[in-house]
Amino acid sequence: MSELTTRHRYLVLAICCMSLFLVSIDNTIVNVALPSIRTDLNASVSGLQWIIDAYTLVLASLLMLGGSSADRFGRKRFFMIGTATFVAGSLLCSVAPSLGWLVAFRMVQAVGGSMMNPVAMSIITNTFTDPKERAGAIGVWGGVVGISMAGGPLIGGALVTSAGWQSIFWVNVPLGLAALYATWRFVPESKAAHARRFDPVGQVLMIALLASVVFTIIEAPTEGWSSPTILASGFVAVVSLLAFLFVESRQTEPLVDLGFFRSVPFSGATIIAVCSFASLGGFLFLNTLYLQDVRGYSPLHAGLYTLPMALMTLVLAPISGRLTGSRGPRTSLVVAGIGFVVSGAMLTRLGADTSFAWLALPYIIFGIGFGMVNAPITNTAVSGMPRSQAGVASAVASTSRQIGQTLGVAVVGSIVTAGLTGSFADGFVDAARPAWFVMMGAGGVVLLLALVTTGEWAKGTARRVADRAPVTVS
Repeated sequence: MSELTTRHRYLVLAICCMSLFLVSIDNTIVNVALPSIRTDLNASVSGLQWIIDAYTLVLASLLMLGGSSADRFGRKRFFMIGTATFVAGSLLCSVAPSLGWLVAFRMVQAVGGSMMNPVAMSIITNTFTDPKERAGAIGVWGGVVGISMAGGPLIGGALVTSAGWQSIFWVNVPLGLAALYATWRFVPESKAAHARRFDPVGQVLMIALLASVVFTIIEAPTEGWSSPTILASGFVAVVSLLAFLFVESRQTEPLVDLGFFRSVPFSGATIIAVCSFASLGGFLFLNTLYLQDVRGYSPLHAGLYTLPMALMTLVLAPISGRLTGSRGPRTSLVVAGIGFVVSGAMLTRLGADTSFAWLALPYIIFGIGFGMVNAPITNTAVSGMPRSQAGVASAVASTSRQIGQTLGVAVVGSIVTAGLTGSFADGFVDAARPAWFVMMGAGGVVLLLALVTTGEWAKGTARRVADRAPVTVS
């Protein structure tokens, strides 16, 4: 790829961030519409979980395939196909006649998203070749992730209140078409000189593992942990995990390069991403149901209640990007971990008549934590990795985010389902309290890893992984 002017490079960054905004906001914008969808489509709590998790599960399953395939066949081409698929899936979601069809069309959306998210990061990494400039671009990228995911409830609330839940999918169409045109017009094509081979066995095992784990968590409270169906899905999960580790460790070019995980910062960033986004997924899922079903607020009113969180993320995400680029990830990660722990602790005290002041404070603190966590995750994921494999390395970080959000919704939803007694509105607060404690624990893991994975010993493991990595030119 020929050297681009500074203006052209930042135009490419803006186009990639536009597509990222679409994929990321769709993770959260749907949350605020869940009560309306439940009423219109007669969905249970587990049905609502599948509306969210069908999207994040497919994303998590296919992101690494998307990254490596784009490295092989052309990043621009793959990116455009993904954008078109995402737009088509959004249109289908807006006309879904039943819960089953909505879940299916959410999966179509996710197939497109899996071809956009890691590919955009790969384009950015190969566009910004100067390490310092690249760190700044990644900081902007991480900021867009935080902003889009935090702003989803507010935007979704306004759309649902004014035009119904279908409108949250309509909005993707003009933005997607604009991103498609801009990509065709301004983004140069690029490929890896040596892209990874397709790993069909690893891909199938990845899908089987994630699907069986999520199915087990979501359906166990209804089916019973000792039911044949749940025991069978749990067995599939264990076998898939063991087979995946066995197969991938013996592949020359695996779907997931397990050697990456010898880097303590990389492994830590992966776990931090899972815990942070599990907290986000659980936070949004529980608060949507609490604000609308327990407190009786409209979707717009519920979205406005999350505005303190969105504003803090908006302010702190770019600050975290610059801080990570100049001083490393430790400070941002420590602040994030503290934010998750403190906000979770405060939310365990929620009641049916909690004041707005008490609600606003943990929302602000959660927004601080989430705003600080994205940039260090992304920066660590690609640091020390070969540029020609940027799609695969960044896809691991993106996959970790989606796995985290999938598990967050699955776990907290199952806790609520298992703990509900009486009517939903009357029993929700007590049923949700254990879920807030689980999210506190996730924040504690983030805080611990922030300290463990950013010291000199951890940096030494990253250098050894980088030294062993093959050097190729894309």
